[in-house]
Amino acid sequence: MECKGFLFDLDGTLVDSLPAVERAWIGWGAKHGIESSVVLGFIHGKQAMTSLRHFMPGQSDEAIQAEFLALEKIESEDTEGVTALPGAVALLERLNQLDIPWAIVTSGSVPVASARRAAGHLPLPEVFITAEQVTHGKPKPDAYLLGAERLGLKPEDCVVVEDAPAGILSGLAAGCKVIAVNAPADTPKLDQVDLILSSLEQIAVEKTLNGAVIKRVK
Repeated sequence: MECKGFLFDLDGTLVDSLPAVERAWIGWGAKHGIESSVVLGFIHGKQAMTSLRHFMPGQSDEAIQAEFLALEKIESEDTEGVTALPGAVALLERLNQLDIPWAIVTSGSVPVASARRAAGHLPLPEVFITAEQVTHGKPKPDAYLLGAERLGLKPEDCVVVEDAPAGILSGLAAGCKVIAVNAPADTPKLDQVDLILSSLEQIAVEKTLNGAVIKRVK
């Protein structure tokens, strides 16, 4: 597969933040009388505001914003157990060495995403797309379209690397190539992605005259 730039999801793709995410949302659900299985069945890969609006129908914008700020504080301060996923740091450092552009495109807010990137000791991206920068979050294409634009590339010249169904659908809708890493087997349109992997350690990148070539390694 050839590309000119990479667009990486953060949570579940570059960092394992699952324990922190689930602690925060299970606690929020308990406070509102919502079963943890119901909360966890919806939130992954989506903006917090999208999830809050889903679980708080009919509530005022002020009430939802207040819940968001409280949840954001918890998620940005609780990074216990947040670590880089296997191969993540090496891959990003390799892209920097080859001078291949890459961005992080996350559904998280600036405080939450910044805290988790730092906890995972990931290199700082040149472009960091967060929830505040897009009107419509994943699975809409807005975030990945903006990521490509900020890299100065066409969407079709970018590879989206994602784990969550919402993010995979977002990358496909944006017209990007898509690599699914540890995606659930029942992910919609999984048969339309370009590559399915179990780990970032399976990605090898070499620079070419036109950008980069991606090879799958065992």
